[in-house]
Amino acid sequence: MLTISLFEIGLYLLALALLFITPGSVWLALIARSLKNGFSGAWPLALGVAIGDVVWPVLALLTLGQLVAVHAAVLTGLKYVAVIVFMVMGIGLIMARVDKLQAPDQLTRAGFLPGFIAGLLVIIGNPKAILFYIGVLPGFFDVTRVTTLDILVVGLVSAAVPFCGNVILAVMLDRASLLIASQNARRRLNIVTGVVLFIVAGLILIM
Repeated sequence: MLTISLFEIGLYLLALALLFITPGSVWLALIARSLKNGFSGAWPLALGVAIGDVVWPVLALLTLGQLVAVHAAVLTGLKYVAVIVFMVMGIGLIMARVDKLQAPDQLTRAGFLPGFIAGLLVIIGNPKAILFYIGVLPGFFDVTRVTTLDILVVGLVSAAVPFCGNVILAVMLDRASLLIASQNARRRLNIVTGVVLFIVAGLILIM
C-alpha cells in the first residue's frame, strides 16, 4: 500500500531535479565521455550514477523508520534538519564562487565497465550522500509509516531523475557544453536554484 502522497513525491522530485541541474563533476564527465565516444560512452556513467542514487535513500528510509519508531521526537527534529540542509545548500549556491570545472580522470575512462563503476562509486563513495538523505528524507515523508511500496517508489524516483537528466544532458551536448563553459550562465543557474531550494525548505516547514 502506498502511504506517501503525490504532493510529497512531486516535492521530492523537484528537490532532486534542482540538485541535478547544478553543474558538477558528473556533468563534465558525461560531456567528456560523449565528446570522445558518443552516447555509448555516456550512458554507462548515467546508469552507474542512477543505481548509486538508489542505495542511500533506500538505506536511509529503512534505518530512519526503525529509529523514529523508538524515538518519535526524532522525526520532528529531522524535519527541521531537512529545512536547514536546503537553506544552507541554497545559501551555498547563491554565494558560491563560479570557478572553472574539471572532471576527475577516473570519471572519463573509456568503456562500459569503467563508466558504470565510476558513476556508481561517485555516489556510493561519497559520505555526504548518506548525510544528505538522512537529513532530507524525513522532511518529505513520514518515515514511521513508509511501506515496501513507498520505498520502491522513492528508490525509482531517486534513480529516474539523475538517469533521465544525464541521458538528456548527453543528447543535448552542445547546449550543456555552453552552460559549462559560461561562468555567467552557471552563476545565474546557481542563484535560481538556490532561491528555489529556499522555497522547497519553506514547503517542507509547512507540511
